[in-house]
Order: sequence, then C-alpha cells, then structure tokens
Amino acid sequence: MRISSLFAILCIALVSCTNAPQDTVHSVAELSERGQALFFLTDSCVDCHGADGAGGLLAPALDANVTPRAIDYQLRTNPEMAELADMLDATPDDLLALSVFIRELTGGEEGAIDVAALQAQAPEPEPVDVPAEATAAPTASGGERDAMIRVIEDFSVVVDTWERRARPGSLLRTYDVTVTAEFDPGEPRFTPEPGKTYFYENVGTRGTRNLATGETFTPEGMKVMVGDAETLEVIASYEIPAELRSSVHSTALSPDGRYVYISGAAPSGDLEPPGAGPGLSRAAASILKVDALTLQPVRQLAVGGRMHHAQVFRDRYMLIDSFAQDEDGLTAYLFDPESDTIIGGFHESDLGGNAYTAWTDNEFIYVLVEPNGYGMQAARRYLRGELTMVPASWVARIDPDTWEVLQEYPHPGHRADWICFDHDSSHMYVPSTGNNTVTRINIETGQIAWARPTGPGPYGCSVNADSTEVWIADKGEATGLVGGRTVTVYETATGNSLDVLFSAYRVDHILLSPGGNEFWATSNYEGAIYVFDALTRERKGIINIPGGGDLHGLVWVHYDESGTARVVRDQGGFHHGTDPRAAL
Repeated sequence: MRISSLFAILCIALVSCTNAPQDTVHSVAELSERGQALFFLTDSCVDCHGADGAGGLLAPALDANVTPRAIDYQLRTNPEMAELADMLDATPDDLLALSVFIRELTGGEEGAIDVAALQAQAPEPEPVDVPAEATAAPTASGGERDAMIRVIEDFSVVVDTWERRARPGSLLRTYDVTVTAEFDPGEPRFTPEPGKTYFYENVGTRGTRNLATGETFTPEGMKVMVGDAETLEVIASYEIPAELRSSVHSTALSPDGRYVYISGAAPSGDLEPPGAGPGLSRAAASILKVDALTLQPVRQLAVGGRMHHAQVFRDRYMLIDSFAQDEDGLTAYLFDPESDTIIGGFHESDLGGNAYTAWTDNEFIYVLVEPNGYGMQAARRYLRGELTMVPASWVARIDPDTWEVLQEYPHPGHRADWICFDHDSSHMYVPSTGNNTVTRINIETGQIAWARPTGPGPYGCSVNADSTEVWIADKGEATGLVGGRTVTVYETATGNSLDVLFSAYRVDHILLSPGGNEFWATSNYEGAIYVFDALTRERKGIINIPGGGDLHGLVWVHYDESGTARVVRDQGGFHHGTDPRAAL
C-alpha cells in the first residue's frame, strides 16, 4: 500500500489516545463506531483522505486491506511519520478500530470482517526506552532547584565536563546486501551533451501545491527526474511502478553518474511478515538502483534498513544513513556502487545515543547523535514550553579507515538535522530544530565559535563560495506548522545576521551549485526548486516539477568534453576536484 496513505490515520491516534487503559472491544459494530469517531476528529483522517476515503492533497485513497500491524510498521520505519510516532500513544484497540472502520468505509461488508484475524495481526508491544532522568524522584524545588540550574546553565560547563559516550575501539559492523529483483533498464530518455551539467531529483508521492496556479498534485508513483542546470528546465522523468514506491528523503547518484539511488518498497518473498499489506516487511525498505539515462530501475537491493540520506564519499563510495533498520542492519554505512556491497558501517548503540543523520567532509564521517529517549517528541515538547531542559546532543567524528570515534562535539542545539562545512573543514555548522538555532563549531578544538537563532525548524545548510556566509533552510521541522518559508543568512566569522530571504514552504535541502554562483532549495510542500543568486540573494527562478511530488536533495552531474560523467555536487559536498569554495 502507499506509504503516505497512513498519514492522517496516525494523526487521529495522536490527538485521541492517552495512557489510560482502554476496554477491549470485540464486535465489528463497536469497533467500527470507535474507528469512525477517531477518523472524523478535527485535523485527522478526514482532512487528508476525505470523508469517503478517496484521497486528498496529503494522502491517496485508503487501502481496504490496512491492518493494525501495517499502521505500526509505518510508525516505526517511515520518516514521514517521525513526528507523529514520537508523540503517539495508541493502544492496539485504537489501531484495530481504525482498520475495521477503514475496511467498511472502502466497501467492505460488516459480516466479511474477521476481527480475530485482524487481532492476530496486531503489532507486538515493544519495551519503552525511558531515560533514567525521567524515573528519578524530584530532589529539589523552588529556590533550591533554581540554584542547581544556575550551576550548569552555561553551556561551557557541558563542553568542559563532557565524558565520551561512544564505545572505545572499532565500531565496524557489516551487512550482506541481497539483490531481490532485477529489471530491464529500458531505452534512454535523454542524451547528455559533452561539456554540460545536469541536475537530478528524486520525487516522492506526497501531495504538493503549486502556489502560483493553485493546482494540487497527488502522484501515484515516485519519479526520477533530470534537468538542464543552465536553463533550469526539466528534460525528462520516469514514474517508477507503484508497487515499488516508498518514502523519498534523498537524491543520490553513484560517483560516476551512471546510477541514481532512491528508496524502494520493502523486499518481498521470505521477508514478508504474515498479514502485512503489499510492500511491507521486516526490512524497513529497499534501495532501487536506477539507470541515470533511462531513469528506470535496474535492481532492487535489500540493505537492512530504510535509506534516509545518501552522498558520495571520497569520490568512490557512498555514505548512506538509515532512518530505521533491521535488528542486524546498520545505522550508517559505506556502500560500494560498483559491487552493490556494504564495505562497513556501525550501529547507533555503539555511539551511546540515538543517531539521526551522517555527513562527511570527504575524509571523516560526522554523525548527529541525541541522548536516548530524547528525539523528535522532546524537540516538540521543548518548543511548546513543556520541558525546561534537555540533555545535550553531540556530533561523533568517525575515522572510516579504522571505524573508531575520534572525537565528540557537544553542542547547544537539540534534534539537529544537518552538518555543513567550511571549504577547509576547519568549522562545521549544525542547525537544530528543537530550539531553532545554528551552531558553528571548531573541528580541531571542539570549541563553539557561536550559536545564533534561525527561523522556525531549521533543517539544511550550505556555505557560500568564499566561506563568508552560511545559508540555513527554515523548514518548520517539529513545529507543527504548514512549514517555514524563509532562508536565514549569517556571516560565518562573526555570526552576524546578514539577511532573511523569502523562500518556498518547507524547504529542507539547500545546496550551493557547482559554479558557486547559486543556491538551490528544494521544497517538499510546493514540489519546486527555488534558485537564488548567491551574490545578490535575489531569487533567479523556480523549477516546478511536472505532476508535483515532494522533493528532497539534489545532485549535479557534469559530462566532460569526451562525454564522461562525474558527480560534481550532492548534499555531501563537492566532488572530483570541483569546489568553487576552494578556488576562492
């Protein structure tokens, strides 16, 4: 079933469920009544799927065979469900009631619904990871408590007293990739010209809205798209068959520009759990390897996790991090696109916290880590004033040659999403959603150069050609808003505010172009790419994606005069000797 179709279902559970025990309901009539009440709550299923379940902007038509286990699967593995999953407190009865009502709504007859069979497909409860701090009895109040806070209120105390979290020694783990399907690559959809640069974009199936025309789009399948980086025109695209669709959160290509990588449906066959809907399995998802000229899949790979972000590493491998993984899967790993194998990786349990995303300066791997038990929900609660303090998050720097953690960098942000670097890798910039800040950190010393406020819910960042400015995409992550609509610009050396630019709704990825003269920002609400002049900060154009769909990431591929392709820019940085920042 389509992954985003569960979006509104989960919204219901979020606003309706509590920790209080609930009576078990067994009859179809009672379950349907309960499910209907949840479905039609304000800001719930009806808003996205419509009163008849036929679909809308944020979600397609409902699947008549949805099960409680399928809903639970999406909560645990789908990045689009991250914010809801962290807050959700649904009981098995809630999920059972929703699945019964949806079956009736989509044409199922009451007498044909087997409640016992649905109960057998209920998710198994998992142990709740409760931070030790949450279970400790209060030890102070009033003035005493305030005095305790004053002792640790300056963040320098955290930096000066930091104790290593990661396990010592090599963290190396491996995983055997399985080819689960192979496909005919088809015929080329475009012919690249020598000396030209093209951009690639993976497009998801979430609904988008063109603000200029008012059109809304609800694509059925994911797309791989290629365009002319000079004219800002879309050249060709291919819609991947619906049975292979998944949740898109990155655009990635092999270093030689021959293959695109996009999240795919979970592998089938022996991995399919009993009672799961189409495309659901224990594996969080697969990766589809796509021919960069035909734009069609050639292989489906089971990698033990759902790809979140991916980028070229050392012009040879790809660094991939996982939003969710199997028990033996990896949190992040280096992937060899020539052999379709994983050469090594690690699991977050060895880092001493929850890892979110991984980044690189083309020498080391930098992992954003947050304390166990404090994820997206803690970020939202902090923004809403429900938490007074949150334990410090940090960045772990890993040597991929030894797989040891070389250094840890505590920073004052929470729920950080991205890391970008100066051209000489002397400093890194860390935007943090949980408290709307960006922090500049000295990589050698670990000292914090400065921290500054951003717009709502910052996500991606990028440094300009001469490393004097850092641009931050104010996505609106964790805020519950339709989305942020600005880009915040700071001077790198001083942290002085330079500008706030009007941008698209919900931009998460923002990248400096290979020429160093433009910033490109992808909107996963408008289904468009906004292009800004890097010098004047004026908007130069908008690339609207035909048919809509949510956008995440960008990759530029250059063909030299002999027609040889190379990736020159992706979300991990510049590659194959192309770096306008170093030139200046």
